[in-house]
Amino acid sequence: MTEQPTNFTIEQFYKNISQKKLMAGKCLKCGKIHLPPRPLCDKCLSTGFEWVELPQNGKLLTYTIIHVAPPQFQNMTPYAVGIVQLENSVKIPGMIKDVPLDKIKVGMSLKMEFEEPQQPQQTQWPQWPRYYFRPS
Repeated sequence: MTEQPTNFTIEQFYKNISQKKLMAGKCLKCGKIHLPPRPLCDKCLSTGFEWVELPQNGKLLTYTIIHVAPPQFQNMTPYAVGIVQLENSVKIPGMIKDVPLDKIKVGMSLKMEFEEPQQPQQTQWPQWPRYYFRPS
């Protein structure tokens, strides 16, 4: 069994994403799940955490269609971004793919998928592994 990393940072979050795992920090004192992870619980101020793997299925709570995007995403417009409530009630934002934009509906079931970053860009934007949602 491999030892879980103890760094509750956004960098470690994306290292977990590169392994196709959605991991969050769970406070050992009050049980609040933090996504993205952080070193201090915003509920009880504890610094004790453990990594927990989250479900990758959920329901779409809300979404928007992006028509005017930052330069690094301009070639993807129009695209959808939504807030998905996972099966354990944690909410996470993400891009919605593999469904026509006019077929996206609040309440639809979605599943998280993972992908490697595109070719390196000439910008300061981080090239971390990515996740997105698609209909399940």
